[in-house]
Amino acid sequence: MNKNLSTIRSVLAVLSLVVFASGCNQQNVKPSEDPGMLSGYTCCNLRYNKDWINDVNYGQLPMIPAGTPIKVTGYGRYRASVDIDGKPFRLGLDYGRTQETTEQWVAKQIVSEDPKIALASYPAAVRQAIQNGQVMVGMTKEQVIMSLGHPMTSENPRLDAPLWRYWWSSFGEYQVYWNGNRVSKVTGHPETLALMLAPGNAAATPPAPAPAAKPATKPASSTATSTSTSKTTSTKKKSK
Repeated sequence: MNKNLSTIRSVLAVLSLVVFASGCNQQNVKPSEDPGMLSGYTCCNLRYNKDWINDVNYGQLPMIPAGTPIKVTGYGRYRASVDIDGKPFRLGLDYGRTQETTEQWVAKQIVSEDPKIALASYPAAVRQAIQNGQVMVGMTKEQVIMSLGHPMTSENPRLDAPLWRYWWSSFGEYQVYWNGNRVSKVTGHPETLALMLAPGNAAATPPAPAPAAKPATKPASSTATSTSTSKTTSTKKKSK
């Protein structure tokens, strides 16, 4: 009897260890000192609700500008803890879980090169639209992602699709259509478009002004040479 009780206790102890280990694995938490933790800059304008940022990136929420310093401090299930410009936030993969892993999605949000460098090279109207978190006809894919964020992979599995779906709110969808690498049109409810569509056309940038033409001048050196030669000849004739 005592042997049976001892055996049962041993089995229960082993099972408890297995359950504990399984629970730890489900949390999938990596230590902050892990050398694989990403750091750099926010790829794009990220929208947040308190400390939560997810893959839908609703346009109505307040915005963290593209190019803000960011680093990952830990991973959990479908989320990552990050430090953005010294403040703690959580990145959550809420919708695209079957299309990509949390690590893959987080890696798209963090870039090594500051996007503000590219932003400074864009035309003034495009820069203003991105700083406002808006889209403009004629924008490139790089510019749209910088302004609106990466489109949700659950609704946009391919970036070479003819349109990308975005949301101002849970009910305010709008669609960005492409002609090659340029936005051809943006559709949606008029109220949504009034908030998210910037006026103008990014592709219709004015050409650089041509340099002013310089007034033509006569070559004074040849005239002076001719006059000098004439005077020399005249002098020689008089000396004879």
